[in-house]
This record gives sequence, C-alpha cells and structure tokens, in this order.
Amino acid sequence: MADFTHFNEHGRVRMVDISDKNESVRKAIARSSVTMNKMVYENIVGQKNKKGDVLAVAQVAGIMGAKQTASLIPMCHPIPISSVDLSFTWVELDAYDVYQLVIEAEVKTVSATGVEMEALTAVATAALTVYDMCKSIDKGMTIGPTFLQEKSGGESGDYRRNNS
Repeated sequence: MADFTHFNEHGRVRMVDISDKNESVRKAIARSSVTMNKMVYENIVGQKNKKGDVLAVAQVAGIMGAKQTASLIPMCHPIPISSVDLSFTWVELDAYDVYQLVIEAEVKTVSATGVEMEALTAVATAALTVYDMCKSIDKGMTIGPTFLQEKSGGESGDYRRNNS
C-alpha cells in the first residue's frame, strides 16, 4: 500500500500530510457546461426566471462551492482561497435550437496544496444551480463534461489540457 498516498501502512485511508510542503502561488481553471433547449436559454438571457437571475445565483453558488470543497470531498484539505472568479459563455450548437452555457472557474491560493478540486467544485455547483433554477422549464438539460482545463504551481508543475 506504500505507493498509494491516501492510505496508511495498514491500508486505511488517510489525509495526505502536506506539512513539509512549501507554500506557493497556485491556480486552477476548470470548466463545465449545461446544454439546454431554446426555451431555457431565452428564459435565462431574458431574465424571466421566477427564481431570479440564474447566472447571478449560479455565480454565487460556484463561489460558495469552491469554499466548501473540503467539507464535500473527504480527502481535500481546507485551504485559504485567495480568489474565485466564474465566467459564463453561450454557444449555439449545430443542433437546431440547442444552446450550451460554458462555465469556467479560476481559483487561486497561496498554500501547500493546489486548488484543482475547488475549481472543479465551483463549476459543478454552478452547473447544478442552473439546472435547479431551470428544471421547471425543461428537465432534459445535460450537465458536462466537467474537467480541469489548467493548473499552475506546486511540486507537480503546470498542466494544460489538450483540447484537440
């Protein structure tokens, strides 16, 4: 079991010890999306949703999700988050009357561990919030894919997803 970082010498799960790691500036960018029909799209952009401004609520939810990551993911360390920034971009897909909301989160910290999970939790929480606020219009919305786009800092170095 010694090759697995989240298991102790008895094969039991543990949180990795980061006390000997150096703090450094770390950043992670994650993406997700919600694919929806034209009626949901028009409801969001026209700000006609009965529950309020969908993107504003999703943005706050994403920030809150990033801040709660250690409470949701068992082996994540609670870390000081320096910033969380979510952005939304609309894409009209080739299919007739199908729209995709692309959600991107950039999370930064100065810590001994990275913020990949916080960025992923931010976009997932934002996507789930969009779904929740719009499900009365169409329950057929699709969430995802959700993925890490890039990260920088830390011992493992930089990573950038190859989108080809």
